[in-house]
Amino acid sequence: MAKINLRPWREELRAEKQKQFVVMMLGAVIIAAGLVFLWKTDTDNRIAYQQSRNAYIETATKQLDKQIKEIENLKRQRDELLARMKVIQDLQGKRPVIVRVFDELVRTLPDGLFFTDLKKSGERLDIVGMAESNSRISNLMRQFEESEWFTGPNLSNVAAADNRRAGYSQFNLSVQQKTPEPEGEDK
Repeated sequence: MAKINLRPWREELRAEKQKQFVVMMLGAVIIAAGLVFLWKTDTDNRIAYQQSRNAYIETATKQLDKQIKEIENLKRQRDELLARMKVIQDLQGKRPVIVRVFDELVRTLPDGLFFTDLKKSGERLDIVGMAESNSRISNLMRQFEESEWFTGPNLSNVAAADNRRAGYSQFNLSVQQKTPEPEGEDK
């Protein structure tokens, strides 16, 4: 006898394939959702890691800026201290010079002549004095020219003194101060 299948096998097969399709689609959606979740989590972690690195760099930059300001302040203070030390050293070095200048002024001063006013501006010394005669003034100028501390005497004015100092002439003289070379040094 011939077997006739009256069951709707094609519909059952179609229904079975449709079930498998739905299960596969649900599986694909679940897998895709899982992959999207993993990707988003990884991206969020990377962003958080980069933000923490950026925050660290900003903090380190602020600390370095503070250190740079401190270094600049220290350099400025060092420069100020060096300038002060240089001024002090210059003053210490020039201290005996003024004593030598006054000593040389006394040595070059001939008899019959005296100074009434001394002014120093830079390396120039302006002298106002009284002399018994013009020959004593010229003797003073020769003494300055021969001195190792002075050079270039320049007489600017000679006038008769007032009545209180009869017989004296008042003179104005300027002379350049020079620093003598240390002894024993060869050029």
